[in-house]
Amino acid sequence: MPITDLLPILVAWVIAIASPGPATLAISGTAMERGRAHGLALAWGVTAGSAVWALVAGAGLGAAMVAHAWLVELMRYAGAAYLAWLAWKSARSAWRGGGVAQARVVEGSLRRSWVKGALIHLTNPKAVLFWGAVFAVAVPAGAPAWVLWQVGLSCLAVSVVTFTLMALGFSAGPVSRAYLKAKRGFDAVFAALFGFAAVKILSARLA
Repeated sequence: MPITDLLPILVAWVIAIASPGPATLAISGTAMERGRAHGLALAWGVTAGSAVWALVAGAGLGAAMVAHAWLVELMRYAGAAYLAWLAWKSARSAWRGGGVAQARVVEGSLRRSWVKGALIHLTNPKAVLFWGAVFAVAVPAGAPAWVLWQVGLSCLAVSVVTFTLMALGFSAGPVSRAYLKAKRGFDAVFAALFGFAAVKILSARLA
């Protein structure tokens, strides 16, 4: 696929993945609270989850999932439950308060941050449908398989760059210090936004 055809797809992709949502909320919050390493681990976990859905959609399994409504519904409830749990954790942190934080929270492994990012994406059934829509629009009918790989890998590469820059930006010293000074307020906002995302997943039409 010529770069002139691929570039508009990638620009639209950046706008879509950088818009406010569960993944961007988790990346920004983790980077501000726990630092660069955890922010990057979570960002790359999100990308890994996206890669799984890209493979599923590219293999044509997205349509099969839609045909089995019970599977999509199961994922919908699992995703909403996970986001609700994140909302509860943020709300509990906001409620407890404890004054101004003096240092970042660094306990926990990087693997847990990576898994958290992957789960945010893997439990969102809209992700595979989004990938399916991208492939349907971007890949011409009858195109060879390598075009599908070109589009998919290009979008994933852009995701890595976008989420990495987001994690680096939010983990910067001035940003993290501002977060630590107003941690209780940020936690309350994150609780509300994660809760709203859970409701959106439950109420969204997926077909």
